[in-house]
Amino acid sequence: MFAKGQTVVQLFEQLAPKHYAMPDDKIGLQLGSLQKEIQKVLVALDVTDEVVQEAIELGANLIIAHHAIIFRPLAHLQTDTPAGRLYEKLIKNDIAVYIAHTNLDVAEGGVNDMMADKLGLSELTHLEDVHTEKLQKLVVFVPETHHQAVLDALFTAGAGWIGQYSHCSFNIPGTGTFLPQEGTHPYIGEAGKLERVQEVRVETIVTASVQRKAVQAMLKAHPYEEVAYDLYPMDLKGRVFGLGRVGKLPAAMTLRELTELAKQVFDVPAVRVVGDLTRPIRKVAVLGGSGGRYMRHAMFAGADVLVTGDIDYHTAHDALAAGLTLIDVGHNVEKIMKRGVADYLAAQLTKTDTQVLASAVDTEPFQFL
Repeated sequence: MFAKGQTVVQLFEQLAPKHYAMPDDKIGLQLGSLQKEIQKVLVALDVTDEVVQEAIELGANLIIAHHAIIFRPLAHLQTDTPAGRLYEKLIKNDIAVYIAHTNLDVAEGGVNDMMADKLGLSELTHLEDVHTEKLQKLVVFVPETHHQAVLDALFTAGAGWIGQYSHCSFNIPGTGTFLPQEGTHPYIGEAGKLERVQEVRVETIVTASVQRKAVQAMLKAHPYEEVAYDLYPMDLKGRVFGLGRVGKLPAAMTLRELTELAKQVFDVPAVRVVGDLTRPIRKVAVLGGSGGRYMRHAMFAGADVLVTGDIDYHTAHDALAAGLTLIDVGHNVEKIMKRGVADYLAAQLTKTDTQVLASAVDTEPFQFL
């Protein structure tokens, strides 16, 4: 059985929800339809003609990519332009394109965590906080006979997390009353007769990202025809998510040694470096993509070096003057997301026949001579 397109995307968005994205970022379904069965998913950094041809040859009918194919509203769709030919090829072969950009950068386990992991960084913090998860208190009244079943359903759905503690709840026994009206089919009692039932008031925490899933799981596990429950907004803040990562190396190394390590673990043929190659490095900031404007953030975080891409000439001079070292590993370093996302999504789809593949096409536009 193949997974539906909407199911594939819903599973992916458990890793990188859309609301993590920066304002005006071009994410989500950009072309095609998700109202179909997905035989194969191709995970790519960029959607180029070569990547689309790869998808066709592999039989993939959904591409999940990091970089958008539509950046601004289309004034026209002419198929004699490079972009137009690409869109035409995708449409004719019924290949949908879904984009996850800064939401995948921000996500725990996303691009920046993948980069930090490759360098062996620990004690991670964010370069910039961009999103704080909203919390709600879920309260539900459940008969004692189904108390544990409802708790299990809520916790399995992701409710009950406070910081690093899971399965958090408060449970108060009491007496519930109800009078089923004509036409009802009560689980306990009968129509027209007032009932008194020993129930438990269950209180737990749900985040915005799991609220719908948790409520649906609770309703499914609850025996009542009409379930009494409440959702209260909370001033208490949830987890904080951010762009970039700052962490410590397992042991200090020189800038030259870190440069060689970066080339190896990120599979890049060359890098550009700013700073003294003999300088000892222990605290490292990483940011996938174009991260020059986060130089000050790295300095404020106490990083010895910023590892990112697309450093411009003047930013390099500013860093040199400020005493911050830089390693420009190139924008294409974000190709790390292909294998990471493919492995994650494949693990979520094990009960289906849908396959997930990482693109083998190298979309680096530069040649290194």
